[in-house]
Amino acid sequence: MGLQQKEEYVEMKDVFSIKLKRRRFVGQQKGGLLLGIAIFVCLRKEGNKLKDSVININNLSEDHCNLWFRCLKEILNGFPNRPKSLKVFVNPSSHRKEATHIYYEQVAPLFKLADIRTDVTVTEYEGHALALLKECDLTSFHGVVCVGGDGTASEVAHGLLLRAQMDAGRNCDDILEPARAQIPLGLIPAGSTNILAHTLNGVQHVLTATLHIIMGHLQSVDVCSFSSSSKLLRFGFSSMFGFGSRTLALAEKHRWMPSNQRKDFAVIKTLASLKPEHCELSFLPSVRLQEDVEENRQKQESLKHDSSGQWQRIQGHFLNVSIMAIPCLCSMAPRGLAPNTRLDDGSIALIVVRNTSRPEFVKHLKRYSSVKNQFNFPFIETYIVEEVKVHPRTQKENATNNLNSIDSEQRSYPWNIDGDLLEWASEVHVR
Repeated sequence: MGLQQKEEYVEMKDVFSIKLKRRRFVGQQKGGLLLGIAIFVCLRKEGNKLKDSVININNLSEDHCNLWFRCLKEILNGFPNRPKSLKVFVNPSSHRKEATHIYYEQVAPLFKLADIRTDVTVTEYEGHALALLKECDLTSFHGVVCVGGDGTASEVAHGLLLRAQMDAGRNCDDILEPARAQIPLGLIPAGSTNILAHTLNGVQHVLTATLHIIMGHLQSVDVCSFSSSSKLLRFGFSSMFGFGSRTLALAEKHRWMPSNQRKDFAVIKTLASLKPEHCELSFLPSVRLQEDVEENRQKQESLKHDSSGQWQRIQGHFLNVSIMAIPCLCSMAPRGLAPNTRLDDGSIALIVVRNTSRPEFVKHLKRYSSVKNQFNFPFIETYIVEEVKVHPRTQKENATNNLNSIDSEQRSYPWNIDGDLLEWASEVHVR
């Protein structure tokens, strides 16, 4: 009785490179004894991780191997979306200055294996990538890749979108109907926070991010414009006003500290002097009502039927206001900072934390790291919206109750947009 061998196969859509395999002597660049062909495959591991693997097919015939090589190469070249040329930005000061090492040791060899041409810029200062994106010709590239943390990714995304406005002949401050980015953006996580890459790939893993780029996996992602009455401030994916922005502002003043120490210090210090901001929030409820938002289902229902495109308004003393177009997954919040929105559903999660005691606020923050509902508190309100206006109320406005009065000592308020600090004095409109 013959043993039945289990049949195994690989689909060509999972193959990312074909190479002729030869035995070469040390220092030998070309030629060598032909051994067969090597087929490089992208495999899905547990969870969201990807890994690369190789299948060796032995054959000593030059003719056979060349025929197979040409045929398989032709099939590979027929897959759409797979990049052949990439513009790469590496932020050398990300996290522990590891980004350059991560790129050249882990990412570049795989790009080379996949026959992807790269034009690499190691950035020299904050805003360098943005300046280059406004100038450089992107027509010869199939995508832009950034190697760094959230600040780098956000800067490059902002640059790509600004460039799209310029190429479409639009005024960059007129963002009622912004143009889409012309080429995709790939994110390689190499920063102290990698919320954008983590949210995009479902995992914070360099190899997974690299293989997604090589395989040409495309995912549309919502982005917000942050503007004042007269000008565009920037594009971004997530923002915090209040506790989240004050913590960042304090951390920025202590950049001499190591990254993790700086963050912990800023959180503890901001909690110690916890105080609310008096402001007014106006928002346009989304027509999309999400089924899995338990915490404000009835309120959201009433808003939905009540609104029909009508702006809602709430005001008061708020400890924190989060405005997020994506779920924002991170190691500290496995469900995400905004689990009630999606990557590309056209909506914004508005999470409002009203004034409460410090212990209650800390209890809410601690819930992010668990599977419990972090919004199930009487002082928290969540909304699914399309637009938000945040209007900080100055002391003079409060005294006169006149929204049009101008405070001569008008102060700037910190905003945390994708981990970057923005100081702005007046109303911010998020679309």
